[in-house]
Amino acid sequence: MPLLVSNRPIQLPSSTGDFIERYSHLKEAAKSLQSKPVCKIDPKGLLYVHQREFATTTPRDGSVSILGTEDATTCHMVVLRHTGSGATSLGHCDGADTELTVSLMFNAVKSLSVGCDSGRYEVHLVGGFIDERSLSHRLTLELLEALNCQSENIHLETYCLTELNDVVKQNIHWPVIYGIAVNVKTGDIFHATFPDRGPDEVIRAARTFLGGSIMSIYNAKEEQLQIDPYQWKQFTAAQFWLQQTDQVILQNFSTSPLVEPSHFVTQERSVFRFLSRYPEEPLFPKGRSRIYKKTSDGLWERIDCAA
Repeated sequence: MPLLVSNRPIQLPSSTGDFIERYSHLKEAAKSLQSKPVCKIDPKGLLYVHQREFATTTPRDGSVSILGTEDATTCHMVVLRHTGSGATSLGHCDGADTELTVSLMFNAVKSLSVGCDSGRYEVHLVGGFIDERSLSHRLTLELLEALNCQSENIHLETYCLTELNDVVKQNIHWPVIYGIAVNVKTGDIFHATFPDRGPDEVIRAARTFLGGSIMSIYNAKEEQLQIDPYQWKQFTAAQFWLQQTDQVILQNFSTSPLVEPSHFVTQERSVFRFLSRYPEEPLFPKGRSRIYKKTSDGLWERIDCAA
């Protein structure tokens, strides 16, 4: 079934510029999102989604009320929601397995909407900018195509991608929005930043660094965050990279070194230190996932899942 804009099936564009010209009214929603103040999200009730992750839940969730993600430069952030059930999925896409990511997110929302006779599927897309390698442009087109291939109609409500998420400062193109949050109860989407990105921030970042595929991180029925075991690859160069300058790390590990957030290199160094110290076994003993549940204070606490 097609992706729809204003209740009409889209024509897949040959370029992102072509898409904006064809559906120019989408600029207003993008400007509206950008004009709102950035919200600093408290960890209570928050489920933070890292790169190559997605999470899906419903308004009935007693633990999670906000889904959020940040640090998207060339990456794109996707919110897929069913207006009848309120089931909502947030994904952070980096161009790896885009079609699979969209399919998994859609199926997750669909499965949590079974029995709901009213409503429709809506999608909100935010991220990217006019980067030198045109990675944002490519991912935008991949996402539109993937959404257009799903089994149900999906209505494109927010398109704040690439050219529409770009600002020029001192002759350099920058993203306007780096992070978003969605209120699962209301469906409201807003520009956001996140002081807390746990649990297991470094373990999850290392999984992406090592080439891990897209992962669903939340069991909505059990209200549990779950980090599954992943393929461990030895990174023998960790000590070498720890000795390099910030600029060298930026140039070698960022898709957009001129516009990364200030903490990018610090995070990369944390991953290098982690990979230089930890073998696989202590992280996932006997191949068991790392399971977390919200406490009464709204914070994540690891629970014992020993068989």
